[in-house]
Amino acid sequence: MVPRYARPAMVAIWEPEARYRIWFEIEAHATEKLGELGVVPPSGAKALWDWWATNPAIDVAAIDAIEAVTKHDVIAFLDWVAQQVGPEARFMHQGMTSSDVLDTTLAVQLARASDILLEDLDALLAAIKRRAVEHKYTPTIGRSHGIHAEPTTFGKKLAEAYAEFSRCKTRLMAAREEIATCAISGAVGTFANIDPSVEEYVAEKLGLKPEPVSTQVIPRDRHAMFFATLGVIASSIERLAVEIRHLQRTEVLEAEEYFSPGQKGSSAMPHKRNPVLTENLTGLARMVRSAVTPALENVALWHERDISHSSVERFIGPDATITLDFALARLTGVVDKLVVYPERMEKNLNKMGGLVHSQRVLLALTQAGLERDASYRLVQRNAMKVWESDGQLSLLELLKADPEVAAVMSAAELEEKFNLDYHFKAIDTIFERVFGPQ
Repeated sequence: MVPRYARPAMVAIWEPEARYRIWFEIEAHATEKLGELGVVPPSGAKALWDWWATNPAIDVAAIDAIEAVTKHDVIAFLDWVAQQVGPEARFMHQGMTSSDVLDTTLAVQLARASDILLEDLDALLAAIKRRAVEHKYTPTIGRSHGIHAEPTTFGKKLAEAYAEFSRCKTRLMAAREEIATCAISGAVGTFANIDPSVEEYVAEKLGLKPEPVSTQVIPRDRHAMFFATLGVIASSIERLAVEIRHLQRTEVLEAEEYFSPGQKGSSAMPHKRNPVLTENLTGLARMVRSAVTPALENVALWHERDISHSSVERFIGPDATITLDFALARLTGVVDKLVVYPERMEKNLNKMGGLVHSQRVLLALTQAGLERDASYRLVQRNAMKVWESDGQLSLLELLKADPEVAAVMSAAELEEKFNLDYHFKAIDTIFERVFGPQ
C-alpha cells in the first residue's frame, strides 16, 4: 500500500488492529455458541466479552513479539488474549483451526471493502450521469481506429461509460455476495471437533453465509472471482481515462482535466497542461489488474490446504482494494470537473469537408437504383479528393459536380444527406435504455 494512493476508510479495514479485532469477535462468538451447546462453560464467553466491553486497545507490538517466538500468528494472538483475560480464555478456539479465523476474517474485510467500493461506484455513476445529461446533444466526432468516422454526441460517450460502470456495480455486488462466506469447520473441514451450528452462529453475527463445504480453507475460486471483478472495474476506469487523455491532446483538445489555480504542468515548459490524473489512473489500473493472476493461481492448493495463497493475499487484499478505492474517487473528480469544449468539438467535426456523411450518401445512391459497389466507388473517389486536400475541398460540392451522382440524385437530395441532426434521432432512445425514463 502506497500512502499517496490511499484513502483512510479503506486503509483502516486492513490495519493490524482492525484484523485482530475481527479475530477476537470470531473467537468470542464461537465460544459463546459452544457455551450454549454445553461444550464449554458459559463463563468462557462471558469473560471474553466482559474484557472486550472495557474497549481494550490491541497491543500489536506485544502480539508481534510473541509471534517472533511462536512463528505462528494465530497462536500469538490467542496467547496475548489469554494474558489479558485470564484462565477462562482457555475455552477459546475449541475445535477450531487457524484457517477458520484467517479465512473468515478475510471474508469480513473483503465484504467491508466491497461496501466502500460500491459507494465509490455510486458516486462515479452520479457524476457521469450529470455530465452525460449536460452534453446529451453536444455534437462531436466519433472515431474508429483513431480516425474520424461519423457524428455522435459527447453525452452518448458518457452514457456508454455509465452503462459500463453500472455493469461493474452489478458484478461487484455478485462478487461481494460470493466472497462473504464463513468457515468454522475445523481441521480438514469435517466439523469433527466443532458443531456446524457454531459456523452458522458466527456467520450470522458477522453478516456472512456459511461456506457449504470447506476443505480446511474457503475454496479460492471465490477469491479469484472477486479479484477478477476488481480487475475488470480497473479496466473500465482505464478505458474512460484513456478516452479523456486522447481528447486532451493538443491537436484534439475537445475536453481536458481541470487545471487548478497555481497548478504547474512541467518543470521545464510553463505552457504545459498535462492529463496527469488520467495518466495516473492508467497506472493504477495496471496495479489492480496485477492482483488477478496471483488470485487465479491461488485456486489450486494442495489437498485440503497449504499456505501458498497466504502471502499472496496479504499483498493483494489490501493493495487491490485500497488502490481501486483511490482510483474510483479520482475518476469521479476528473469527470465532475472535466472541462468540455463544444466549439472545438464542432470544429473537429467539420474539419474534413463533410466526409463524416459519406455513408448516408452511399445508402441513398443504392436506394436510388445503383448497385452497392458502384455507389461505394462514386462516393469514395470524391471522398479521397477531400481526404487528400486535408478537408479543404467539400464532399458535398464534389458530389454535386459529379455527373454520375447527379444523374440519380439532385443537389437538394444530396444536401439533405449532410444534415447533422439525422445522426442524433435515436439519442433519446439510447438515454432511456441507459438511464431509464427521463
